[in-house]
Amino acid sequence: MRQTSFAAMQCSLARTLELVGDWWSPLVLRDLYLGVHRFDELVADLGISRNLLTTRLADLVAGGVVRRVRYADRPPRHSYELTDAGRDLIPVLLAMTAWGDRWATPEGGPPIRFEHERCGHEFVPTVHCSACGEPVTADAVRPRPGPGGRRAPGTMILPEVLADRPG
Repeated sequence: MRQTSFAAMQCSLARTLELVGDWWSPLVLRDLYLGVHRFDELVADLGISRNLLTTRLADLVAGGVVRRVRYADRPPRHSYELTDAGRDLIPVLLAMTAWGDRWATPEGGPPIRFEHERCGHEFVPTVHCSACGEPVTADAVRPRPGPGGRRAPGTMILPEVLADRPG
């Protein structure tokens, strides 16, 4: 059970974590993306308890990241699929997977390889600048105050820290 809520924080990262930041949600989203859509399949693939999966799916549906789709009436059965918001998280999960492949590789090597459908080449997911296309690294970014930046939970001292940065 979650002990802290980030929903009221004035921080986009905190609000994202509120929706998808527990241990199981990224794995559920990954499985949905990879084609595992039915409840029993998710339980089997992830090894997650039915109660916990029920809670996680309900949270993801309530957050607008996943939708339930009825595929049988008797008995009522549902599958789950990513919404547009959920699909927009996939590049983030791919980048996290690439980080894991580099820094926390499972025995035997990466369990999934990614092929870019457009060019047909295997690739390593990376984050690039939307303006120039260059790779984004921690050293290549200069955070600046944004229009929603203010002193609030989650960003109590960030406005001053960002304003004091050189450049």
